[in-house]
Amino acid sequence: MLSTSQATSQDRPASGSSPNGGPVTIVGLRREREVLTVALATGRHVVLEGPPGTGKSTLLHAIAREGGQRMVFVEGNAELTPARLIGSFDPSQVLAEGYRPDAFTDGPLLMAMRGDDSGAGGLLYLEEMNRIPEETLNVLITVLTEGEITVPRLGTVSAGPGFRLIAAMNPFDAIGTARVSQAIADRMCRVVLGYQDEPAERQITGAVSGVQGRANELAVGLTRATREHRDVRMGSSVRGAIDLAHVLTGLAGLRGEEPFGRETARDATYAALSGRIRIADGVDRTPESVLDELLERLWPPDADEPTDSSEDESGKADGPPPSGAPGQEQGQNPGRDRAQSGRNERTLGRAELGARHDGFDDVSPELGELDDAAFDAAMAEDPEAAAALLADLAVATDAALRAQARRLAGRVFIRLGRVGPAKARGTRRLGPRRGGDGDLDLDRTLDTWQPAHSARPGVDDMVTRDWTAHRRAICLLVDISGSMQGLAVALAAVSAAGVVLASENSGTRLEPGVLAFGSGVRTLQRQGVGRSPESLVAELVALRGHGTTDLAAALREASVQLSAAPAQERTVVLLSDCIHTAGDDPVTALGGIDRVHVLLPQPGEPDPEAVRASSALAARGGGLCQTVSRLGDVGPALTRILG
Repeated sequence: MLSTSQATSQDRPASGSSPNGGPVTIVGLRREREVLTVALATGRHVVLEGPPGTGKSTLLHAIAREGGQRMVFVEGNAELTPARLIGSFDPSQVLAEGYRPDAFTDGPLLMAMRGDDSGAGGLLYLEEMNRIPEETLNVLITVLTEGEITVPRLGTVSAGPGFRLIAAMNPFDAIGTARVSQAIADRMCRVVLGYQDEPAERQITGAVSGVQGRANELAVGLTRATREHRDVRMGSSVRGAIDLAHVLTGLAGLRGEEPFGRETARDATYAALSGRIRIADGVDRTPESVLDELLERLWPPDADEPTDSSEDESGKADGPPPSGAPGQEQGQNPGRDRAQSGRNERTLGRAELGARHDGFDDVSPELGELDDAAFDAAMAEDPEAAAALLADLAVATDAALRAQARRLAGRVFIRLGRVGPAKARGTRRLGPRRGGDGDLDLDRTLDTWQPAHSARPGVDDMVTRDWTAHRRAICLLVDISGSMQGLAVALAAVSAAGVVLASENSGTRLEPGVLAFGSGVRTLQRQGVGRSPESLVAELVALRGHGTTDLAAALREASVQLSAAPAQERTVVLLSDCIHTAGDDPVTALGGIDRVHVLLPQPGEPDPEAVRASSALAARGGGLCQTVSRLGDVGPALTRILG
């Protein structure tokens, strides 16, 4: 995980080194290089921000080599503790001689602060900074401000004049990452790197792979096209182009093709790029099908085309089975689900949709048609109106339009649900544990060890500091009674997506339960049983209730499901106006639930009765009541509740 270097080699373009192993001149990045050079020369600390493969490491290695500075490298991850970053005392020396300076082993931070024997200081390169726990990053605050750090039992260590912190991170990866605190961000300059233009990427690919000509052009063209495809959330970096050039030329040589054929290009593209691209949420297609589409677009029309083999019809680029196919995820309680669906199935005709929504004719100009581009434009102009329209399209009488709207809703509402809780940090903290794994806590070990009973501490006497977690099980209750229409349904869908995505990105993941209720209760996702967020949202927007609202029944069903969860806290997130018109008083149904938070959907003017009922129920449940009237309110509200 940790390494040091003099930064005198490994000068690479965005990925790798030249074929002969020597240094390669950096392609592009002139402005970024100038800014970084001046920032470091003037004593600034810098964070390099950009997607993978944009040359962050290469740029830093080149600058460090030119300046003759020592560079200490740290790979950021969730297991990097403060002790591993700063350093620690050698336990055997402490037990034999006590706390002495020569018993302390410097970690990468102190190594960079001290620099070489002259104490000049060096560069600390912190890779993937947004994957490092907040508790570890906090030890850098004083170092960045005062240029020194106080280590217990060792004393104060001052940084040499050449000490700089350079951090790198990819802001587009939401899995296993967290937002860097303002205290850290305020003490660093920020340099943003983007992908180079196409000629530069061809030059990089050729320099690293040694491949030129048609193979180089196709590799770079396909790689860049993955970043622009509408169904791709994150495309490939230039590393994909380099691998594609290698595999393509090697495979063509193995098969004796000159020039390479389309099937060879297809096989190489699958191998090099299918694992690097991420399909957008809610899109029912595979990476291979996207790559097939791009290859069809970029393949030269006059290129030699070998006869298609039987493998062309093998369907290996096919998407998932259609809705209702065997193996597709469904509700967890089919008997009750069928009974509920018959009562909830309500549809809206084109005339009613047109009367409700001004933009309906633009988004659906013809029967069975949904214009994605027109919807995107409507979303950009008025997100709330567009979301309300999409929610109502999901129950259109027009079956073809309804199916398209539900698929689109899965993608749109999942994307909106990532704002906020998807970036929230989990509840893991460093804490002492006797006889556990992790870093040895010498002070606590010595405090608890009784020398009279043994000559040296045993395994059971050792106290370590390791990541501990407070596990929390969550059940989301969504009101689908008659008051939930249009934008209220969209707010419910975004909230459901946010709760599910928050659990996926938590360090202590427990699959949340999701229940829909009106006069009855329907299980959309059973507590602890996973389901794709896209199918969950698509089903949720299709539900419409009417008649009475039995809130107590929903709370009791949530309590039953939460009771089996292996967690220390059982939490209900309730999306409702909390006005019950059937069943018992909801307060009588809170048994077995540790905390109840309420999200109150209020698309229009606030309803005083709903505000009073929601606030009262949240207070009795020991939780918070958050009003959400716009799509942008959902993320911050969930962050406050689940953070």
